[in-house]
Amino acid sequence: MKHSLILFLLLTGTVQLLAQQRSLYEFTVQDIDGKEISLSTLKGKKVLVVNVASNCGYTPQYEALETLYTKYGTSGFTVIAFPANNFRGQEPGTNAEIKSFCTSTYHVTFPMMSKISVKGEDIHPLYTWLTQKDQNGVMDAPVTWNFQKFMIDESGHLIGMVDPATPPDCDKIVNWITNKK
Repeated sequence: MKHSLILFLLLTGTVQLLAQQRSLYEFTVQDIDGKEISLSTLKGKKVLVVNVASNCGYTPQYEALETLYTKYGTSGFTVIAFPANNFRGQEPGTNAEIKSFCTSTYHVTFPMMSKISVKGEDIHPLYTWLTQKDQNGVMDAPVTWNFQKFMIDESGHLIGMVDPATPPDCDKIVNWITNKK
């Protein structure tokens, strides 16, 4: 019995440690133009990962995301956005249509990725890592709606999440970017 308990604790700890060792840098994605991007190119930066949609009540958050990117983008911070059509068909467009909308309506200059799925059977591997504690070692954080924000530290590890309704320029995110408590 004692040996079984020790073995169980060791295995549980090993799984947790392995999950924490995984990082954002292990993933490759496609940008909105279809070019493969290794997320290892973001080493040393704080990264705000956001699933976005063009026809959502939260779509105006693009403006605050762009403001954050413009203000802090030269200080070791970036935003990467992933269009997703997982919630009431609020992102029905093609990558070209999404890019056109974001640049013409919100003047987005931060990196936009190709449209993916952020939940369900066809969830993108990056979002499996972001949303499952056994993958990221930190938390279960299933995507509940468009504009859920994941905070990734300079080492590529998930450190927190901000819900969709909370604006990107909230104190929690700004203080994290600027290293304030």
